[in-house]
Amino acid sequence: MKDPEKTTYRPGSPVAYDASTEADRGLQKELGEVVKQQELSGEDVGKTHGAKEDVGDTISISSPHASTASEHSTDHDHPLSSTSKSRPVTLSRATSVTPDAIIVPRSQRRGLLARFTLIPEVTNPEHYARRTKWFLTFIVAFCAMAAPMGSAIVMPVLQEISVAFHATHTVTNMSVAVYMLSMSIFPLWWSSFSERLGRRTIYITSFILFVLFAILSAVSTNIAMLVVCRVLSGGAAASVQAVGAGSIADIWETKERGRAMGIFYLGPLCGPLFAPIIGGALGAGLGWRSTQWFLVIYGAATLFFIIFALPETLHHKEKPSALPVQQADTTSTTHNAENNKSTALDRSSTRASTVKRTKSTLLHLGHIFIDPLRIISWLRFPPVALTVYYASINFGCLYILNISIQSTFAAPPYSFSTLIIGLLYIPNSAGYLLASLFGGRWIDKIMHRSARKAGRYDDRGRLVFRPEDRMRENAWIAAILWPSALIIYGWTARFGVHVLVPMLSNFFFGIGSMLIFALVNTMLTEFMPRRAASGIALNNFVRNMLSFTGTVVAEPLLGAIGNGWLMTILGIWSLVTGLAALYAMRQWGERWRGGMVEVLG
Repeated sequence: MKDPEKTTYRPGSPVAYDASTEADRGLQKELGEVVKQQELSGEDVGKTHGAKEDVGDTISISSPHASTASEHSTDHDHPLSSTSKSRPVTLSRATSVTPDAIIVPRSQRRGLLARFTLIPEVTNPEHYARRTKWFLTFIVAFCAMAAPMGSAIVMPVLQEISVAFHATHTVTNMSVAVYMLSMSIFPLWWSSFSERLGRRTIYITSFILFVLFAILSAVSTNIAMLVVCRVLSGGAAASVQAVGAGSIADIWETKERGRAMGIFYLGPLCGPLFAPIIGGALGAGLGWRSTQWFLVIYGAATLFFIIFALPETLHHKEKPSALPVQQADTTSTTHNAENNKSTALDRSSTRASTVKRTKSTLLHLGHIFIDPLRIISWLRFPPVALTVYYASINFGCLYILNISIQSTFAAPPYSFSTLIIGLLYIPNSAGYLLASLFGGRWIDKIMHRSARKAGRYDDRGRLVFRPEDRMRENAWIAAILWPSALIIYGWTARFGVHVLVPMLSNFFFGIGSMLIFALVNTMLTEFMPRRAASGIALNNFVRNMLSFTGTVVAEPLLGAIGNGWLMTILGIWSLVTGLAALYAMRQWGERWRGGMVEVLG
């Protein structure tokens, strides 16, 4: 039984390659025959050269469902080779290769301005070459920096903005907090639209709006105009916070997704860490408006990358209908009944038609404005609630830490300049970079080890992964590391210890935080593989609500109880509740997830 015909895409070459495999023969012979792909045009089936029989299931094809957390395989899954004592004997010599990518014709590509993309759309995004996947991951991470960068780039110039518009410090500071609020709310709609319209359309639309509102922010004539335009620009760019994780889940298999998610998450995390450095340098030399013009340039560069290098990655089979399944079935049944009663249709009244059109309009409006809010109801499922909660308290503490750095090191005994304060965010960034480069790969290895140790193989010898497989010693180490680093930072900063000590603590805070962020985001995409963007949007909503709260209360709390006690309270709370959440997920996570799947499908 042969696989469907496939056309291989090789960058820089117009030649199409075809390949086929035969899976009906036994797998008892040693792998030694070399399969030579014959260059053909159209859709001819490739043939092997000098081989009496095709290689069977020994050459397996990657599939998004072959490596998911599901414990059952579907008929269209292809074998994923593995080595373990419990695998079938016939698969003991199996080799896994990446299958050929089938190019979608230019006229059939999806998304806005799809004809302009230089990297073609393929039927299964997981079949892109690895270097293409990493390039797409870099683009998405680059896009993800825009929104958090916009929130932090004005930090060094808030005083200048207050003077320019004769506004109080409270009003100017609230502009940053409201910006964070917009970043939590808008992605709910962006993610919902992306599951219907595709990733590329949402990226292009949102970044056009981001550039437009960034221009209006740069030419603002009063504080009200600046706040409103910045809120809208932040909400527009925040699309990548949710949709970006969906794109990563589209192109990477489960077995490699942890590392890719760690690289992607560098964008949202490094944005607020590098932005104060850029904002301080620009503000000192060119004034506060230069920070907004920088965002315009950044947004335009991002839009250029998206249009010319980012194809649509939403899986065709995952694109939901505009109507719910039950509604679609009802509509189909009604349509058949009406065909059998054409006479009755001829006599239908104008009033009935109007009512029907009104109901259809209301239904579509509900899909647009109401359905995205239903994502919040997923918090009733313990696996989602616990993972989102833990990532959110970590993110909230990050923003409180960012404000503490500015207020603490600008005052005695440190009294650093704005430029030096901006450089103090580098240790966090170094921790994030280190954890993203090695932590994601570590998480993937832990997942494979857990599945092999449990002996979880399907009938074809493929490892069966679960989201909980990623939550082992990496989670426990991170759960202890970042709260402890937070507490150490608080007391060393409180007593004016040499700046290297609190900065070293921030480095370890960055490592622990990134391990948690990568773990949580990867697990959320695997809890709901067909709704990855929506799951990340929910996480983004909750964490940005906490970061909004942290931005508002950080300065008053620091003034009231100081760095030492504030960081101790946050650290102990995060340590206790984080360990409790991890324990609960280890004990009952599989059962909870099963109940969630029964409800959501």
